This record gives sequence, structure tokens and C-alpha cells, in this order.
Amino acid sequence: MTPDLSSTDTAAMEFSPDVMLAMGRAVVDRAVAHIASLPDQPARGDVNVADLCRALREPVPEEGSALTPLLDLLFDDLIPRSFTTPSAGYLAYIPGGGVYPAALADFIADATNRYTGVWMAAPALVQLEANALDWLRDWMQFPVGTAGLLTTGGSGATFNAIVCAREQMLNNDIRSGTLYTSTQGHHCINKAAKLAGIAPDRVRSIPVDRDFRMDVAALEAEIARDRALGLHPFFVASSAGTTNTGAVDPLNDIADVCAREQLWHHVDGAYGAFFHMCPELRPLLSGLPRADSLTLDPHKGMFLPYGTGALLVRDGQALRAVHSATAGYLPENQDEFYDPAQYGPELSRGFPGLRVWMSIKMYGAARYRAAIAEKRALAVWAAEQTAAIPGVVMDAMPQLSLFAFHLESPALVTQAQRNAATEALVERVTARGKIILSGCTVDGRYLARVCVLGFRTRQAEMDICLQHVAEESAAILRGA
Repeated sequence: MTPDLSSTDTAAMEFSPDVMLAMGRAVVDRAVAHIASLPDQPARGDVNVADLCRALREPVPEEGSALTPLLDLLFDDLIPRSFTTPSAGYLAYIPGGGVYPAALADFIADATNRYTGVWMAAPALVQLEANALDWLRDWMQFPVGTAGLLTTGGSGATFNAIVCAREQMLNNDIRSGTLYTSTQGHHCINKAAKLAGIAPDRVRSIPVDRDFRMDVAALEAEIARDRALGLHPFFVASSAGTTNTGAVDPLNDIADVCAREQLWHHVDGAYGAFFHMCPELRPLLSGLPRADSLTLDPHKGMFLPYGTGALLVRDGQALRAVHSATAGYLPENQDEFYDPAQYGPELSRGFPGLRVWMSIKMYGAARYRAAIAEKRALAVWAAEQTAAIPGVVMDAMPQLSLFAFHLESPALVTQAQRNAATEALVERVTARGKIILSGCTVDGRYLARVCVLGFRTRQAEMDICLQHVAEESAAILRGA
């Protein structure tokens, strides 16, 4: 497919409507064919492609290319050489989704290219983003007056939460501030703290209990110790679903501590907060609506494409106070409508709200609730079945939709042997091509993990997962 760019007008960049339609159809055809072929694709493509990566290095092309060879390169050679993250068998890490309405929304946003950084430039479109944020707020049972921000992921949301809390709680005395998270907290908390000016020696790692939940008594003791040293405890980051084992910290108890000690309570709900959409599952996340701020990842629990995070802050004016700014070239700030530039660090930005808004509008909240509840039910069932497999020892039953386990037998005498056997199990199941698992190391123990959160993952995939785990565990334990 050759661009219709004029050979004489070397500065022309526009394509004719007919050519644009043909290119659009070609892209959609390849994308839909790719989605349709997901059941036949390996759960993990060949990612040992260092030589291919070296071969891809090239100088900038002086002349343009037709579209077709670029699509061939992407869909035939490059995309298959990756984890098949949108597949039904993707049970590794915390799955992302990639629902099709979000892809359509991104195409619309990019093709129309409206500027949504400042309300006045596209007020009706920004209102759609404001609506989406309000829907997230309501699902999490945060009060009116909460403000939000769409980010590229949980890391950006956490960074903005720490900056907001720092400004509210520490003023200019940043060096005295101390921040608390558990030993199982996501590593982005430590990274965000450093970026926000909270030095690593002011970040405290609180131990966890046998269920990998933050030890509240240890938290209280660490706060008291820091106060005795003349420091200023100001921020606790708890987890509504840790990455390693899916643990949900005792959010109500931590909220009580923070209220009593006058600390900012942030909940990292990147993995688990969207289970709060389902009224019957809210007891699993009791205390979440009491948080001062909350990290969300719609690219996890809402099955949206990667690059969709969100932050909610109970005191919306506190978030605005951090980011509100003006300049001679900007319109005068207004208070009635949501204005993204007044609640986040970016002025130039894309239109992330459209993918959130359009997906919710097309699916509806009821279908989302049903899908999320199904993932929890599948995980609970699968964990019970996995626990009955000979040689499997459960380390973490699903508090939400993630469980972790390892292999044991009389022949696996040392921790190193048990670790090696469990790691081999993860690799052997994944190598069979239908299911991809991942592992983690906790206190020197290597654990196999199963996380059920992909919207395409249904009962059939869990049946395959159990079959492969059982067969490969038996083979490993008999030395095969």
C-alpha cells in the first residue's frame, strides 16, 4: 500500500481519504485476526531474541515506507516474540486486559487529536474524563469532594499521592518526614518516595504476618520510635493486594492508626481495588474507602490496555493545591469543571479518559461487576483444587484472585532444592504453551503464582492450568 504523498510537494504529510480508509481497514484486519488467533498462540512467545533486537537497530530512514511491510514486520515477526499478555492463559504477574472498545477509543483520540490538558480547549471531552473519574470514585465509595487523576500506571499515581501528602503534612521540612510500607509493598512505593524527595533512610519496611499482611503492632512501634528520634511520621502506604501473594493489609486497623497518629493513609489498590466494585466482595477490602488516597490500575481490574492508571485523593483541594498553576499563555483557571492540568503534573497529555469512559459505556457496570466476581470465584476454586495436588504446599490462599504455592517432597531436603523444583514447575507449565505462570521469592522461598485477572480467562483455562500443574508436579517429584 503506497502513500499518496506527492512526489513534487516534498513537505506534504496528508493522505487522501481513500488511502486513509484503506490503511485503517488493513490495520483493523490485522488486529482482529491477531485477537482471533489468541487461542492458538503460545502463552509465551520466544523472548530469547537478543540477535533479533541487535538486527533491528537501524539509522533513521530517509524515505518513507508503505504500510504493508510495517504491518508484516510487527504482526509476523515482532509481536509474537513476547509474553502473550492478552491471552486467556496469561496467569502471570498481574494480568492486563486490552478490551477492544479501549482500542477504538485510542484510535479516535489519536485521529481527532484534541487537546485535553486544559478544560477550555475541549470542555465537553474533558467532561467525559471527569465522568469516568467520578465513576471510579463512586465504585470505591470515596466522598464527593474527592479529586482524581489518570496516569500511565500505579507508579505515577503513587508518586503524585506522596507529593500531595508531603505538601500537606511536611511543608518545607521534608528531611524529617518518614514513610511506612510493608516488606511486601510494591517497589514503586520506595521509588516514588525517592522521587518525591523522601530519602531511602526515611522509608521504613514494616514486617508482615503469616498471611503476608502488614503487622499493625510493628507499624505502631516504628512510628513511636521515629517520633522519639524527633522525626515526623507522615505517610503509610498499605496494600489492597500485593504483587507477590495477593495479600490485603488490615486496612481498617491501619486507618485507625493513621487517624490516631495524624498520618496520611495511602492504599495501593493497583491490583485489588477494583474488586470493591462488587458489593458482595467489599468485605475483602474493608476499610478501603477510609483512605486519604488510592492508587488504581484500570489496566488491571478494568481490563484496559497497559498505560492506564489512576489516583483518587479524598481531599480534592489538596491535590489541586499541589498542581494548580497558571501562566500568561494559559486561560484563567475556573472552579466549576474538572481541569486536568490543575490536578496533575502534565500540561501536554493525551486523552486517557476516553478509553476509560468508552469501555464503561459500552460494557456497563453490571457486566464489569460480573466479570470481576468471576475472576475471584475462579481463583478460589482453582486454589482449592491446586492444594489437593500431591506435593503442592499452599503458601497463600487467594485473598482476592491470586494464590501462591511451592513443591515439597521427602526428596527435596533443602530450601534450594524446593526452590529449584518450584521454579522448574513454573517453567515447565509455561513451556507447554497454553498457560503462563510466574514466580516470586519471599523470605528466601521461591513460590509459584497464579493470578486470575484476564477478562478472557474462564473455566476452561483454569482446568488446563490445573491439569498442567498436576502433571508437571508429578513428573518433577518422580525425577522425570
